[in-house]
Amino acid sequence: MKSAVETLNPTRVRLTVEVPFEELKSSLDAAYKKINQQVTVKGFRKGKIPARVIDQRFGRGAVLEEAVNDALPKFYTEAVNEGELNVLGQPEVDIKELKDGELLSFTAEVDIRPELEIPDYSGIEVEVDPIEVSEEDVDKAVEELRERFASTSAVERAAEDGDVVTIDLEAKVEGEVLEDGIASEVSYTIGSGELLDGIDEAVKGLEAGGEATFTSELKGGSAAGKEAEVAVKVSKVEARELPELNDDFAQMASEFDTLEELRADSRKRLENMKQYDQATQAQERVLDKLLELVEVPIPEKLLADEIETRSHNLEHHQLPQMGLDLDKYLEIQGKTAEEFKTETEEQAVKGIKTQFVLDELVSREKLNVSQEELTEHLLRRAASSGMSPDQFAQAVVEGGQVPMLVGEVARGKALATVVEAATVKDTNGEVVDLSDDEDEEETATEAVESAEDAAEPEAESK
Repeated sequence: MKSAVETLNPTRVRLTVEVPFEELKSSLDAAYKKINQQVTVKGFRKGKIPARVIDQRFGRGAVLEEAVNDALPKFYTEAVNEGELNVLGQPEVDIKELKDGELLSFTAEVDIRPELEIPDYSGIEVEVDPIEVSEEDVDKAVEELRERFASTSAVERAAEDGDVVTIDLEAKVEGEVLEDGIASEVSYTIGSGELLDGIDEAVKGLEAGGEATFTSELKGGSAAGKEAEVAVKVSKVEARELPELNDDFAQMASEFDTLEELRADSRKRLENMKQYDQATQAQERVLDKLLELVEVPIPEKLLADEIETRSHNLEHHQLPQMGLDLDKYLEIQGKTAEEFKTETEEQAVKGIKTQFVLDELVSREKLNVSQEELTEHLLRRAASSGMSPDQFAQAVVEGGQVPMLVGEVARGKALATVVEAATVKDTNGEVVDLSDDEDEEETATEAVESAEDAAEPEAESK
């Protein structure tokens, strides 16, 4: 076999391959054997039909076609390896010549990873938010804990903001009660915004036994997005009572003996959260700076496929779970279809660039992934997927996704390497030292995933 590589552009090549006919022998034998098992010829046992009879009855062309289809992947792979190509996706194959007994010639156009020059990244500087926790932040955290320990007691008065009401709901669209539009004994805190728009105004002022109707756009269910007439009946009104903020509350709500100790712990937790957010912010901003330094040609077909995948996932998986279609989502987001298309393309480009640049760094820095690192990453991914580690691991293995996970961890390590070399300061001008972050590589992996993945849709308007 002879092969030659022609560079069409920085991300695409054309392979020209010539195969002497004798190298097709094993594939020809396999073709005759396969056809033998599929056809019957009077006077011959199944599987025992001579080759010359198959040629006469079904045509030598059919055999050659079967043999070539069998052989092409092998010869294509050999040509790729011979050319030391890092191919992406499936090739477009064109058979140029097939001379029986003489020669098979074909071309294969395929996308390849571009060769990248990674410049010195040690000069990267980024700015992040400082770690500052105010007394108001601590007050809010303690108040949220206090809310969780609130008690309720029935009252004989009209419902007010903050009260908990027990209600029955019935939704009609165009005068017809929806099959999934009836709900009984629903507990709702007035002002929480957890149910339908307009319900707060409807139930405020009602006592137990009171009824009202209001119109609202349904957020989910069979009539999601449609205007409905909703009847609501209040069966119980309960006032929420918050515990006093004192040492007794601290002992009831935590492992601490005093309110002062509880507040100190809340401050520490908030500082840890802000430290994590700061590290994530640093990773993301360093990555953006790194991508600005590297010129990355993007394969057209790969980009088109990535855009299609992201759009499909949004329209057919993410939005239906939220009870939305694309038109409604764009309306909520205040975007036009053209703006959405542009945004999706920008996300896809960034995802591809991120993978190319960090994979190049993995190779250049000779970064490896240990079994322990892979296991830790698998456990985190399992937790975020809602599956048990065993279930997630089985799904990964069965889906052939282990190399994907290894790649995610390796790219996280590559980004962590760049962050370590960068200068990170907060907005107060203080240098931020991320070397004490025990989960630095995992944080970097999450930042990489965020860049590579499509942005998750949000139902709330901007």
